[in-house]
Amino acid sequence: MRRPPLRAAAAALTAATVIALLGVAVSDAADAPAAPVITVSESGCGAEWAAATDGHAGHLVLRLSDTARDPAEVYLIAPGSGDVYAEVLSLLPGVPRTLSTTLDGGSYALRCVFTDGQVRTSPSRTLSGTVADAVAGVPPLPDLDLGAPVTAYRAYVTAALPGLLAASRRLDADLAAGDLARARADWLPAHLDYERLGAAYNSFGDFDGAIDGTADGLPGGTADPSWTGFHRIEYGLWHGQGAAVLRPLGSGLVKDVQDMIADFPSADTDPGDLPLRSHEILENALQFQLTGASDYGSGTALATLQANVQGTRAVLGTLTALITPRDPALLPAVDAGLSALDADLAACRTAPGGPTEGSPTDGWTAPAALPLTQRQRLDSALGGLLEQLSTVPDLLQGRPSA
Repeated sequence: MRRPPLRAAAAALTAATVIALLGVAVSDAADAPAAPVITVSESGCGAEWAAATDGHAGHLVLRLSDTARDPAEVYLIAPGSGDVYAEVLSLLPGVPRTLSTTLDGGSYALRCVFTDGQVRTSPSRTLSGTVADAVAGVPPLPDLDLGAPVTAYRAYVTAALPGLLAASRRLDADLAAGDLARARADWLPAHLDYERLGAAYNSFGDFDGAIDGTADGLPGGTADPSWTGFHRIEYGLWHGQGAAVLRPLGSGLVKDVQDMIADFPSADTDPGDLPLRSHEILENALQFQLTGASDYGSGTALATLQANVQGTRAVLGTLTALITPRDPALLPAVDAGLSALDADLAACRTAPGGPTEGSPTDGWTAPAALPLTQRQRLDSALGGLLEQLSTVPDLLQGRPSA
């Protein structure tokens, strides 16, 4: 399990998925074609656009200017359903932005939501006619709607934590007894129990780094005395370090897992985390597992990737009731992609169920040792899944309904 990617990367993802989802392009006004100025203020929201006489379906360009004291989010909506057809999520006072999209015939309005909680909605404007490439509306998503998925996911994590603790204790007992062969066999099941937790790492705080951190960025690298957790034990087990070195790491792992379990009931889970993690779990897997970057000797990065697939399914399962009404085709397509990736990963085990099962690596092949065609197949399957999953964070972004 890895920490989320840099927020700059997430911001770039959001911009891309807005365009894909709503067919909307947002730019600085100076770079945009000439268009009437639509004013956003405390006293009104786009009255100029609602009063315009041109009422034809087709491509629409709006030049937005915030004259209020506060930043605003601006939504182009269908007044009856509240469905969102275009949006600008950060309209700053004195910084004009241009929004463009393509609308079919129907009634529309602008809704302006200010950071101080004020909401203003323009009068409706009716467009006539039809166009073939019109964008589809997305139902609004009040923040409270993510409460049930968060509760369900926390229940999933809570149910899985005892198994993680039991597996960590087995690994610790092996190290305490000096049985390093048994420890190498028990390391992988314990590590996978943690990786299947998937989206919870932001709720784990500093425990995630202590339990599953890598040596990247540490002053001493793999020799840094502050490095602990699964990957530190992996490094020692597969680089000839003795039981005397590894025993304290095993007991430290158990203590960190125990402390994390005790802390989890009071830890906060940001409702916005689940939609982000539905994409980020496999994005991290592409960066760290498929490249082998987080492999410290066991050669089991693809087993970790398979656990990440399971974690992604768990996250999506909690979000099904919100995703399906907004994009009915998405989850069946993602499920097919996850199943195909899972099958491709299973094929990377040298003899699953055969003589290597139960061995330290349980028959898994390191990514670097895969034939080129097999590696390319995994790259392609994972890339296609990430493209599909990239729409989820924006699809389930909070959008007010009032």
